[in-house]
Amino acid sequence: MSITYRPMTFGVTRVDLRDGGPGVHYLSAQQPLQPYPERITDRMAHWVQTRPEQTFMARRVKNADGSLGDWSHLTYADVWTRGKAIAQFLLDHGLNEQRPVAILSENSLEHAQLAVACLIAGVPHVPVSPPYSLVSQDYDKLKHVLQTVTPGLVFAQDTRYAKAIAATVPVDLPVVLAQGTCPDRPTLSLLDLQAKPATAAVDQAMAATGADTITKFLFTSGSTKLPKAVINTQRLWCANQQQMFQSMPVLGETPLVLVDWLPWNHTFGGNHNFGMVMYHGGTLYIDDGKPTPALMGETLRNLREIAPTVYFNVPTGFEAIAQAMTTDAVLRQKLLSRVHMFFYAGAALAQPVWDSLYASAEKELGQRIVMTTGLGMTESGPFAIFVTRPEVRSGDLGVPTPGLELKLVDIDGKTEVRYRGPNITPGYWRNVEETAQAFDEEGFFKSGDAVKWIDETDVHLGLKFDGRIAEDFKLATGTFVSVGPLRGKIIAAGAPYIQDVVLTGLNLKEVGAMVFPTAAVRALSGMAADAAMADVLASDAVQAHFQQVLNDLARTATGSANRIARMCLLAEPPTIDRGEITDKGSINQRAVLTHRADTVAALHEDRLHHIIKPTA
Repeated sequence: MSITYRPMTFGVTRVDLRDGGPGVHYLSAQQPLQPYPERITDRMAHWVQTRPEQTFMARRVKNADGSLGDWSHLTYADVWTRGKAIAQFLLDHGLNEQRPVAILSENSLEHAQLAVACLIAGVPHVPVSPPYSLVSQDYDKLKHVLQTVTPGLVFAQDTRYAKAIAATVPVDLPVVLAQGTCPDRPTLSLLDLQAKPATAAVDQAMAATGADTITKFLFTSGSTKLPKAVINTQRLWCANQQQMFQSMPVLGETPLVLVDWLPWNHTFGGNHNFGMVMYHGGTLYIDDGKPTPALMGETLRNLREIAPTVYFNVPTGFEAIAQAMTTDAVLRQKLLSRVHMFFYAGAALAQPVWDSLYASAEKELGQRIVMTTGLGMTESGPFAIFVTRPEVRSGDLGVPTPGLELKLVDIDGKTEVRYRGPNITPGYWRNVEETAQAFDEEGFFKSGDAVKWIDETDVHLGLKFDGRIAEDFKLATGTFVSVGPLRGKIIAAGAPYIQDVVLTGLNLKEVGAMVFPTAAVRALSGMAADAAMADVLASDAVQAHFQQVLNDLARTATGSANRIARMCLLAEPPTIDRGEITDKGSINQRAVLTHRADTVAALHEDRLHHIIKPTA
């Protein structure tokens, strides 16, 4: 049977490659970057004029019992009118880039409303990772964020944030809540901010914004260091949206509809997807689900009801969707009815997941939906590299977007990719030293990501991922271990029971693997649903399964650098407090190794109760 895909145009398929000095090459798209607006509010104003009653954002109403009900809608006209009134308040209270608006909230209609108001007023906003307030016990990262940006106003979604506010926000700083109040301190409601109608000063403030105006500060996830505040300008955001459009023309071919949970404090959700909706006059349905066992059901519920035109998620989300579609005909029909493109980012997507998604689409449509991906980071807007054809394989990245030049630099047997273009951040807020270190002598941002050619005989196919430069390490023998590809191989071999893997063995004789299992191991163990995870992982059935996985991997190993000599299963999941996971859900190898150094040592010294070694 011939393989066909739902039609999708790839905007960039040809590149120019030129040589630099020894070990240096430059790669750019042949297609030039087309003009883009000076400010993203220009696009919003256009849609307010042309489609005022269209839904901009929607979110399910939270019922009194905690359940989620019907959709509440925010139209373009509503968000603009309310946004101007709030902008008046921000201007009246002297907020500016030195005193921005800090937002302590998950994705919500109120969060969206305030963000648009800030853009209108020319006041930066700072979406803060909710776990810094709701999960953290010491609030160290939240304190750091607030000390770095010195906000003039703090917004919180509801009283869940009261404890964090009490611990970190000075009493003289205005606090605004969407719902409820904070005990022992005066608070405003979002409605209070809308009480005064906008004056001509608001339009004047918006007109005064330009390409260099700061729109927001987005914080890096932070691992062994505290998070850094990435400066996002109007130029960065607008240029990047135009770049995305030229690389993905599908965004403008049909009215854009997203169903999305990706957090707005992260560049993928907050710049890429939120910005995409503003740029193209689309509609975003806020998904209160997440790719976790407890919340994935909500995502599936939403996808049974709302059909997206393009769909974005992280690998764990697509894994759950792929599994559900094998038996859920309603989900399969709705999700696939008008989606023209899947897109994943954040970590490697195991090939079996791709195959399952393809199989469901072929069953439902008689053709596949293209699974796309690329590469980028907070500092690149994020969109930087995108695939060039439907036949994408796990690890493929593609070619640079128009207007972005890549510098490929050979470092210790790897090739680092560096970025220069209008979508690159000017630097880190109030951190001159880190900014200087982040750019090379030609002004290229040093990503730390390693790449190699998909096909060395055809540069137009582009690049594929080769791990992180800083993740790779040497064994005691001097042999380099390439972490990224090996991690992907282990996850694929252990699917669906491996969430992620951290490799060990720095300056040691052999490679080890610490495995974070998925919840699926509970069923594999045959134990009670409430059994302790440590007991589940120690069960004979689970140990036997991973023994087989390790044996299979050993048979395909070609040397010490890719042979897993010992493996342990971790009952304690990675934590965001310690920087072990990023906000997009990918693992931070360095942070895990730092915080679990005792486990690493015990694994290699044979001091753990359960160490799995290959017997094949």
